[in-house]
Amino acid sequence: MISIFLSAVSGVLIILIMVVVGFVLNERGWFNEQSPRIISRLVTQISLPCYMVTTIMHDFSAGQLKTLLPDLRYPVISMLILFALSFAVARAIGIKRAHIGLFSSMFFNSNTVFIGLPINLALFGNSSIPYVLVYYMANTTFFWTLGVWLIQRDGLHEAKIDPLTALKKIFSPPLLGFILGVILVMLHVSLPKFIMSDLSYIGALTIPMSMIFIGIAISNAGLSRMRLSRDAWGILLGRFLFAPALMALLVLPSSMSPLMKQVFILQAAMPVMTNAPVVSKLYHADDSYAAIMVTETTVLSVIVIPILMVIIKTFL
Repeated sequence: MISIFLSAVSGVLIILIMVVVGFVLNERGWFNEQSPRIISRLVTQISLPCYMVTTIMHDFSAGQLKTLLPDLRYPVISMLILFALSFAVARAIGIKRAHIGLFSSMFFNSNTVFIGLPINLALFGNSSIPYVLVYYMANTTFFWTLGVWLIQRDGLHEAKIDPLTALKKIFSPPLLGFILGVILVMLHVSLPKFIMSDLSYIGALTIPMSMIFIGIAISNAGLSRMRLSRDAWGILLGRFLFAPALMALLVLPSSMSPLMKQVFILQAAMPVMTNAPVVSKLYHADDSYAAIMVTETTVLSVIVIPILMVIIKTFL
């Protein structure tokens, strides 16, 4: 058990050191207001799609990929239950009325790319990528439809789901990169070596740039603003207790591979999505509350993830 814990701590420390680099550089004035947006676009629209194509083509066969999609039902079921549970928790602990929609959105959605992907890579390697992407598909769909609708209700007191906008967000470059990789593998197509090398080099930016982005985000939010208020406790319980516990109850009796179970449980326990403050500001909801929750859950995940890994490894 000690070796499992140390392995988990080692994986988290790999990530944490890169986050600290981003934090320190931002504190020293290396970045301006536009830097996080540029880094985010670079990762999500350029490096991550390249990473998806190379990883899928290099590490997976057509047979392996065909077995993935049916297991999409587990994160979908989990998020639907968490969505319903979020309102019960909000009522039980007395969440501010102006925060209920944002609270619910942060309660059942997790940061599956900027935190989830690098942590799973550090802990499980490239073999975890397709499972991360399956969870990402469900998480992204829910955030850009139901999650955004809930945030709109807080800020505008009325809300609607724009199907076209939601589709654009769901079929984002990372997912399209994943789909392209799957198509190439299914058709047994091999790209020229120089193209694969370029995709590999660009894809290698994904993890360090993602972690630097998180470091900048934590610096901008301000560690001094962290408060374990009633509203914060509700999100912490949702992200770090209810979400992984519920996912474990769903996947443990299933016949999916132990690695897929581990990835799904870990993905369920990731911090609040970094998009939550951006969307909150866009729709005039409490973006300050969202930013603080991104910071608190990201910082506390450094403690939670090693503990969760020990629990996962013990039972799987």
